[in-house]
Amino acid sequence: MKKLFFLALFFPVCMHAQLAWRALPTAITNTNNQRFDDIFFINDNVGWAANGAFAAVYKTTDGGATWATQVTEQSLGGDYYFRNIEFLNENIGFLGTLNSVFLKTVDGGTNWIPVTNLPVAVDAICGLNAVGATTIYGCGTYFSPAFIIKSSDSGETWQHIDMSVYATALVEVLFLNENVGYASGANANGGIVLKTTDGGVTWTPIFNSGIAGEYVWKLQVLASNSDVIFGSVEANAPNNGKMIRSLDAGVNWIAKEVPFTSVQAVGFLTETHGWMGGYTSTIGTNFPFLETNDGGDTWTDAGVGGNVNRIFFRSSSLAYASGATIYKFSENNLSNPNFVETTRVPLKVDILPNPVKDKLNISIAFPQNDHVVIELYDVAGRFLKYLKREIIEIPGTKNYSFDFPYPSGTYMINLHNDTGRQSVKFIK
Repeated sequence: MKKLFFLALFFPVCMHAQLAWRALPTAITNTNNQRFDDIFFINDNVGWAANGAFAAVYKTTDGGATWATQVTEQSLGGDYYFRNIEFLNENIGFLGTLNSVFLKTVDGGTNWIPVTNLPVAVDAICGLNAVGATTIYGCGTYFSPAFIIKSSDSGETWQHIDMSVYATALVEVLFLNENVGYASGANANGGIVLKTTDGGVTWTPIFNSGIAGEYVWKLQVLASNSDVIFGSVEANAPNNGKMIRSLDAGVNWIAKEVPFTSVQAVGFLTETHGWMGGYTSTIGTNFPFLETNDGGDTWTDAGVGGNVNRIFFRSSSLAYASGATIYKFSENNLSNPNFVETTRVPLKVDILPNPVKDKLNISIAFPQNDHVVIELYDVAGRFLKYLKREIIEIPGTKNYSFDFPYPSGTYMINLHNDTGRQSVKFIK
């Protein structure tokens, strides 16, 4: 089962009165203020959820009613961020991290071992997609470099495809079959979507948002019509993010603004009815689970939760989503009415002095191992300069100093790390 399809057969949507999203009453309800980055179901009942900074994998065999812990960063003996999870079948699966470790299981997740036969070492894997019986694709990373990995034999051997000619960063890969697929991320000019028809050998750019600093974060191909593609565009403050849609397999695109900046999750039942989610905001207000019934012209709060990174459809009446907790779309009354949403805690950032003069001095407190991309924007959200990309291997406070040969005015630094994006204003 791939992320793009609901089922091999797709039935017309019939909205039952009880068909709704609900937070599951599960023992893995997120109390550690870290969201679930990914979720994958191999059938209607068997699935896995990966918590990001908390770095744990959970498995359910009853459609999310109960979950069992399979692996944690403690059991692996390290400090990890679990970004994505994908299975070829009920036994063989893969787990991408942001910590130079790529994991595989051959027993349904009971045991995980590092993949050590990649032809080129990678810092992180941000996207995974299983297609067919034995083919798995991966991509990375949001903090660069851009690459794709591919195995056609269930992970026994791997290819590495350098994507730097097309992109500076890749965060999602999504295939219709072993040959036709899409990848998304960013280049110097904005968020991008790429397409291949030869299994990743060659790629063609088919979309660019045209605003530097934006990413196309997630992709979906509509189950009932593979020519219909949706994407989520993550922006930088003060710009809003966007939903993008193509009705002709990527030849033409339309974009609709979403009233939040860090847009990530995307999932549509039809060309007009769907949902989107994303990171919590810098000020601590959760990005709600948004719903549209008019193709993105208007959005309303679905009233179920937020901080959603992945929406995974099984059918027109069954779906799952990963965010502040695990959510289920079904007619089942199974839910957690006492679930309380928590918000992301932004990084503590100080700019001293502020106003700045000829130097921009930034102090950032990292509570855990992390990655950070520091970029400079003007007050209108226009990209000015890439300042720094760094791997944070030891938690603590890091100090940065940059020359600042810019005229007087208001500026913003944007910090993109493993748990979110945030902007901080300062003046000169």
